[in-house]
Amino acid sequence: MPFDRPLQIEWITLGLWSGCVVLWGVAVFVLPGGWAVILLALVLALHASITHEVLHGHPFPSRIASEMLVVVNPGLFIPYLRFRDTHLAHHQDANLTDPYDDPETNYVDPAVWARMPGILRLVLQVNNTLAGRMVLGPIVAQVSFVRQDVGAILRGDRQVLRGWLLHVPGVVLVLAVVWASPMPVWLYLVACYAAVSILKIRTFLEHQAHARARGRTVIVEDRGVLAFLFLNNNFHVVHHMHPRVPWYRLPGLYRANRDRYLTCNEGYRYASYREVFVRHFLKGKDPVPHPLWSPDH
Repeated sequence: MPFDRPLQIEWITLGLWSGCVVLWGVAVFVLPGGWAVILLALVLALHASITHEVLHGHPFPSRIASEMLVVVNPGLFIPYLRFRDTHLAHHQDANLTDPYDDPETNYVDPAVWARMPGILRLVLQVNNTLAGRMVLGPIVAQVSFVRQDVGAILRGDRQVLRGWLLHVPGVVLVLAVVWASPMPVWLYLVACYAAVSILKIRTFLEHQAHARARGRTVIVEDRGVLAFLFLNNNFHVVHHMHPRVPWYRLPGLYRANRDRYLTCNEGYRYASYREVFVRHFLKGKDPVPHPLWSPDH
């Protein structure tokens, strides 16, 4: 997917990034423990959403200028270049939920599931509830991500290796700043984990197994705090259909064409994140093994 270049600077997104930087500094250097963790978790979740905007071509006309904003990841866990490459691969809608070709899926091949140790099955079943996704999801996803990337590096994939090598200096820089601040490093890591937990609310049901590719992507009609932290990516089918449209235009697009989008995604819709919590906090949304998978899928 080509990297879109806006015709002019998107000042709203740039201002939001600047605000994240300022609030990050306030949390690390000014606020006491518990308040610092809360603010950091929110800021890091928002920064991750801005990073998602950057890989889709915002806010500068220059790709390099945009990526310079986020190449240092204060959330530490995922290298920007790896996020960019895997997420753009995820945007091949025909492969959504594919256990092999969709890098962001949580479904597994039923044949792999059948051979899986019981304890691992239990972990993935718990991870398939919203509560489990928020508590276990960050470590489950990180282990899987690193495991796959290590395998790719060992097979000689230089692009994956490059992504991690460029990530390490940023991690060192962030931890050095935290080390020099009043905030303990361990508490900063807690905030990083909490930020990913928040993001797992968004990704929990973004895509479902469906025979038609167009029916796999959700709409969550939420305009609250979570929608802001996710930069309106809860209007997810709108984003997938218009991946180069900036975040602040997605709600308007949806309102103007609501029936069209809900027809396109076969009515895969939730009224709010409150509904998501009520329906799925302790109940899995669907099976872990892909219910429609076959080798010819």
